Amino acid sequence: MAPDLVNVDAAGPVRTLTLNSPHNRNALSAQLLDELVQAFHDAMTDEAVRVIVLTGTGPVFCSGADLSERGTFRTNEMEELLGAIADAPVPVIARVNGHARAGGIGLIAASDLAVAAIGATFGFSEVRIGVAPALIAVPALRVADRRFLARTMLTGASFDATEAAAAGLLSAVVADEAALETWVSAAVTAVLKSAPGAVAATKALLRALPESTYAEGLATAAARSAELFGGPEAAEGMDAFFAKRPPAWDASA
Repeated sequence: MAPDLVNVDAAGPVRTLTLNSPHNRNALSAQLLDELVQAFHDAMTDEAVRVIVLTGTGPVFCSGADLSERGTFRTNEMEELLGAIADAPVPVIARVNGHARAGGIGLIAASDLAVAAIGATFGFSEVRIGVAPALIAVPALRVADRRFLARTMLTGASFDATEAAAAGLLSAVVADEAALETWVSAAVTAVLKSAPGAVAATKALLRALPESTYAEGLATAAARSAELFGGPEAAEGMDAFFAKRPPAWDASA
């Protein structure tokens, strides 16, 4: 039986999914895609999960499609995976442990937060092997500058972490591995201090509102805001604020 290519660490409200296929630079092989899709579905059926951290082993976060499986790349599974990351009601944090190429950048773009160390490099390398960055363009176009994407996707040229952050593909760039861990830990703690229902609603609004007209967006946001302000989480949050105590959902300790 083949060893698992995705390590799952279930630590209470935090689910860490680690790509563990260093022999091919954490490439998105059929097995790895199957395991990662299943890991996301498993996390979403566990009501205790409040945040997902996606990372990799070795010097590469993800090198994109496994080219040794040429002609059989699982586009349906990749579509399902990118959708699962976006649709998850909890924040997904990409802890970019190293370089990323092609589909690996898709995982980063689909995530809600993404951080990399200064030495990481990136590249939409698809055009250099005769294909297009089709699926990953969908999340990338929702977070990154279009001119930047045109330059890097059309040429396949690599770029560094500072450029990735300036374009919107990364939330932050840090100095080294230790700083990477500190940043992710702080982000996880902040999420666990926040009301899970409110977090889920915020994530859904961040995805939906840019696709709406201004008037539609206001109407959607007004209805959702009224619903949340009248809900049990708002009551608990305000009671906790005035009582100067942590709210019931705070799992940051």
